[in-house]
Amino acid sequence: QVQLVESGGGLVQAGGSLRLSCVVSGSTRGLSVIGWYRQAPADRRELVAVTYSDGTTTYGDSVKGRFTISRDNAKNTVFLQMNSLQPEDTAVYYCKSRGLRGVVWQDYWGQGTQVTVSS
Repeated sequence: QVQLVESGGGLVQAGGSLRLSCVVSGSTRGLSVIGWYRQAPADRRELVAVTYSDGTTTYGDSVKGRFTISRDNAKNTVFLQMNSLQPEDTAVYYCKSRGLRGVVWQDYWGQGTQVTVSS
């Protein structure tokens, strides 16, 4: 099993910054992608940013240029630096990882951390 624990959420004013962390533990061998998704009330869960085992990254269109994903492999931790936050960034942010288990791709999710941006 794989466990993901997020931290760093909170309340911030528009224009401010937050840094989220996700610590990954358990059977981490073979995890090929890890990143962040978010879900606002009544909305679908959407991609924020992911990083792949080869170092490449993908960002959602709404956060490009404002958010940066990074990872510390030695600490099994992924970070999301969020700058220029806007009220529309308010959501629960989830850490997600994916790995091949035999012949099946398995997704793992954290419990989420709330980010609230006030105007």
